[in-house]
Amino acid sequence: MEAYHILIVEDDKDIRDGIEIYLKNQGYVVSQAADGIEGMRRIEEEEIHLAIVDIMMPRMDGITMMMKVREKGYDFPVIMLSAKSEEVDKIMGLNMGADDYVTKPFTTMELLARVNSHLRRYGKYLQAVGGVQENDKVHVIGGLELNEETVEVSVDGRPVKMTPLEFKILLLLMKNPGRVFSADEIYERVWNEQAVNTDTIMVHIRKIREKIEINPKEPKYLKVVWGVGYKIEKQ
Repeated sequence: MEAYHILIVEDDKDIRDGIEIYLKNQGYVVSQAADGIEGMRRIEEEEIHLAIVDIMMPRMDGITMMMKVREKGYDFPVIMLSAKSEEVDKIMGLNMGADDYVTKPFTTMELLARVNSHLRRYGKYLQAVGGVQENDKVHVIGGLELNEETVEVSVDGRPVKMTPLEFKILLLLMKNPGRVFSADEIYERVWNEQAVNTDTIMVHIRKIREKIEINPKEPKYLKVVWGVGYKIEKQ
């Protein structure tokens, strides 16, 4: 598929330009609009895969635009931008069909993580409705993605460097989400020989966890089942 097309609808030009720079660096195609009216015109003229929409804007605000987007049957993800004081608007936006919201001031990394996550889900949806065969060499669990063909791993769109053994262990677990593997079984499957000393598995698991978890002490993906083994949690 060609690069995803993202629309930024925000009345503050500096914020629009700042977001656009970061999105373009990630390889996305970006369009801008200064208010909801201009935003709707862009959506009708271009194929948009995700919109970032500010709530407070002149002429047509983000909530009204959100309603029109869904009324017209557009189903791409929408991330709303809101100030902390706009709690009620935030809830309204989600009720009107927004998929997510980010509170100002936000970090670019936070916004990029949300964008990447929603586009991953939307891409899968487009494949399903379009009858496109999903690549069975790409394994996705939540924000964790492993590609067998390119031998790449990423978390929320951020590349993660793995050693060949770490990659093989993670691949085994990700191919079987929810299934618990004992240290012996992991050793025999990855090393292709009978397990003698499985202490090395513990070390590799710890290193993988340090690379893929935001907080390795409270892992989201790679879990230990005490006395049994290890598993990748289904998301």
